[in-house]
Amino acid sequence: MNEQLEVTLFAAEPTLTNPTNIDIDHKGRVWICEAYNYRPALTGNETKPEGDRILILEDTDGDGVSDKSTVFYQSPELNAPLGIWVMGNQVIVSQSPYVWLLTDTDGDDKADKKEVIFKGIGGEQHDHGMHAFVFGPDGKFYFNFGNAGGTITDKNGAILKDKNGKAINPENYKQGLVFRSNTDFSEIEVLGQNFRNNYEVAVDSYGTMWQSDNDDDGNKGVRINYVMEYGNFGYKDEITNAGWQANRTNLEKEIPLQHWHLNDPGVVPNLLQTGAGSPTGMVVYEGRALPEVFWDQMIHTDAGPNVVRAYPVQNDGAGYKATIENIMEGGKDQWFRPSDVCVAPDGSLMVADWYDPGVGGHQAGDLNRGRIFRVSSPGEAYKVPTYDLNTLEGAIEALLNPNLSMRYQGWKNLKAMGNDAAPALEQVFNENKNPRLKARALWLLTKIEDNSKKYIEKALENDNPNIRITAFRAARQTDIDLEPVIQKLVTDKAPQVRREVAIALRNYNGEQAASFWTTLAMQHDGEDRWNLEALGIGATGNWDKYYTTWLKKAGKEVINSKAGQDIIWRSRTGEAIPELAILASDAKIAMDDRLRYFRAFDFNPDQKGNQVLY
Repeated sequence: MNEQLEVTLFAAEPTLTNPTNIDIDHKGRVWICEAYNYRPALTGNETKPEGDRILILEDTDGDGVSDKSTVFYQSPELNAPLGIWVMGNQVIVSQSPYVWLLTDTDGDDKADKKEVIFKGIGGEQHDHGMHAFVFGPDGKFYFNFGNAGGTITDKNGAILKDKNGKAINPENYKQGLVFRSNTDFSEIEVLGQNFRNNYEVAVDSYGTMWQSDNDDDGNKGVRINYVMEYGNFGYKDEITNAGWQANRTNLEKEIPLQHWHLNDPGVVPNLLQTGAGSPTGMVVYEGRALPEVFWDQMIHTDAGPNVVRAYPVQNDGAGYKATIENIMEGGKDQWFRPSDVCVAPDGSLMVADWYDPGVGGHQAGDLNRGRIFRVSSPGEAYKVPTYDLNTLEGAIEALLNPNLSMRYQGWKNLKAMGNDAAPALEQVFNENKNPRLKARALWLLTKIEDNSKKYIEKALENDNPNIRITAFRAARQTDIDLEPVIQKLVTDKAPQVRREVAIALRNYNGEQAASFWTTLAMQHDGEDRWNLEALGIGATGNWDKYYTTWLKKAGKEVINSKAGQDIIWRSRTGEAIPELAILASDAKIAMDDRLRYFRAFDFNPDQKGNQVLY
């Protein structure tokens, strides 16, 4: 237990049991998915024929302890749901093979309308299927499924296509996926692929995505990921779909690294590997009620080692690096199984405890217990702020709140106010000292009426690279001409800004596309794998043109530089085979390094590479 924090019990059995996922609404009430009926065919446990429940727990007297419990929904069809997102009187519930939208139409805190949003996702009760939805700062939903998800269909069973017209199925996308969609569930995008069991995606105010991923159990390879947009994260071999145990050239030295194919070109590196575990829920904490070490950091529950952690992040080239700061630990009580964590409107945390001798999988040893803990600074009472959300001032306060459901209410109402909200949002952007709150205001300003270009251009001049990143991401979601924006940022002093530009060149067909990519590639230093993978993602669909333009500008000396060798190794074009062959056969290069180039031939789409090898 971190000494700067205080943990108190908010709720426990018999009020609730077996909590898998929680959310906290804008009123400070804790919503819980229960999983009493978890896999009875495998566990042999009893079940409740009336089905599992979604509960609302409320502290009505402000003493920090729940004293009111309401069953929002219960049905035999509800079997161990794994995700919940609350938005006023509507709730999105994820339970493979379904995603449901439950609505309370009359304000009695009981769902009286249920709609199927998606189905066809994995198998019944599969905990590698669909997980929770969250609301992003751009006004879109973000969600994910694990490697049992496979497909997404609409309510009629038709396989959905992504924004680019590709069917969301295993033929087009590998293993666990990360998605974004509009709030009406249209225009689905696949933002990352090839995870094993990525439990819950968390999105910060800049629009950066973070999540955890579980290894094949017992191999000490649990990881934390910065989800680089459109990245491949290496659970299966990209070309053969083989697992990590399959022999391959240039094999990593240790099993936890082999697990993610980290030596293969085209795999985004891991932010952090945390060893053995069963990673579950995650949030980005953007409140200020907890000690400063936790500000703006991921907070994560890992049920396997009985721990709640923060991962303080620092910039590292075009990517990030992180450390571990424990918040709660099971200690002698090894049945402490934290399954999820959420931020309350007062900036405190709520942690769900599944409480069991084991962790999911195919077993549940205790059906009768479950807890919700509150984590706060010592002595801080649970006081939920109230805002008049129908006023401009109240909606602004809600937008700036650390609780996501409160933030959603503010976003929705400010968006509806249109240009009437613009002056107040401009004030936040111009005067607030917190860059994350500036970013929230900026996202909304770019979504109001026809003002996006003006606000984006101003934000691109900001000294903070995260604001410039936000502005560029916002630009990509508008219909403004990206070419002058890219021209401005392609030599930005911040490598993370240039990373975003590189990613945006994926399938880009502007006249200067090859020139832009070449300019970015010429700034690669030969040490930054994050940057190299961003360049690789950005060259998708244009490798021949981008590579030949770069090679012509780089000149004959390119093979002698580590930066140039990186580009050759990462390339996916037959145009690179001559340079790749020179590197693979150069006796002056150590054999371990040469294996890297031999492995690269496996990923080159031009079969002439095989002729060169033989």
